[in-house]
Amino acid sequence: MRYPNPLQLNTGGSADSVASWEGQRREELLSEFRENVYGQSLPLPTEQTFDVTEAEVDGIVRRNVTISVTGPEGTGSFDLRLFLPKADRPPLGTFLMIDHRGSVGDSPSASSDYAPIPTITEAGYAFAQIDAEQIAPDESDGYRSPIIDLFHPEGEDLPDDAGRAISAWAWGASRAMDYLETDPDIDPARVAVIGHSRGGKASLWAGAQDTRFAAVISNNSGSTGAKPARRGDGGVGAETVERINDSFPHWFPQTYRAFDGDEDALPVDQHELLALVAPRRIVVASATDDANADPEGEFLSYVAASRVYDLYGLGDTGLPSPDWKPATDTGFRGPAMSYHLRSGGHGLTAADWRTYLDGDLFSREPSGDGRR
Repeated sequence: MRYPNPLQLNTGGSADSVASWEGQRREELLSEFRENVYGQSLPLPTEQTFDVTEAEVDGIVRRNVTISVTGPEGTGSFDLRLFLPKADRPPLGTFLMIDHRGSVGDSPSASSDYAPIPTITEAGYAFAQIDAEQIAPDESDGYRSPIIDLFHPEGEDLPDDAGRAISAWAWGASRAMDYLETDPDIDPARVAVIGHSRGGKASLWAGAQDTRFAAVISNNSGSTGAKPARRGDGGVGAETVERINDSFPHWFPQTYRAFDGDEDALPVDQHELLALVAPRRIVVASATDDANADPEGEFLSYVAASRVYDLYGLGDTGLPSPDWKPATDTGFRGPAMSYHLRSGGHGLTAADWRTYLDGDLFSREPSGDGRR
């Protein structure tokens, strides 16, 4: 498969140094993704406030934060839940989940393998969650309320290149990060944004744009996540650009529809999205039986992104080989890149979380032969 060269400048030549990557090429790629794939992001709020309440539940400190944001068309809000381990030392790091399932409530003991809060806090980490439905409901006729319409007149169509739900969820993660920077118990230099499936698409877009996230975790993100668009269905019936636009017309801008069935015309591809996280840690997780997300494609994107990490001396993927198929149920870790292929189907499971919690995601120290 032919990948676009992530280092090829639009004006010709190559970004062959960190300076040219950060000074020119990175912004070129962000601009192309905004125009053609994810849409233009919402602007910063004109005003933002945090209303915090605290309780101790099942031995875990929980903070509920109402994040209120104001735009030209009014004020709205959404909630952040933050769970802190009870310990004498600060958390080892924080996982911020873009939760499209609404699976996290106020009681940590009611959580599932999708968001195993007691397991995470017992490992010494904090866990934060935003409910994507509170930001942009996952429906084609209601996704603009309550947040997007704060920045666009309610009775008018959005511009063709305006971001829709996925972009709004990513924007919400950045507003949650605004709060985490103020919390006295959180080290803002050790926050990972994580999402599964459609949440994984949003987490990648959030991490590509917002360099405050120290790590970006894509769990089974598939089409318009870690999977390359140019692979089409990957020979396994995976979701394509056309299928995702037809099934979820509220996720991406109208400009993305120009590439339905014509993925080769895209000026970017998804390995370049992963590369935009460099030099911070990128984490790609796939599942063997998740054909819709194309695990081989996600693997190939991960390997291809290492070309940009090489500029920083961080191009070691931790893999023993760049060829598909790697060992299953094994975590591979380089200085700034992590990957695993879990047995089974589409999901965020206890096995995935064990890999993340054991993966030392906030360090650039290599771990032996790459396996963990």
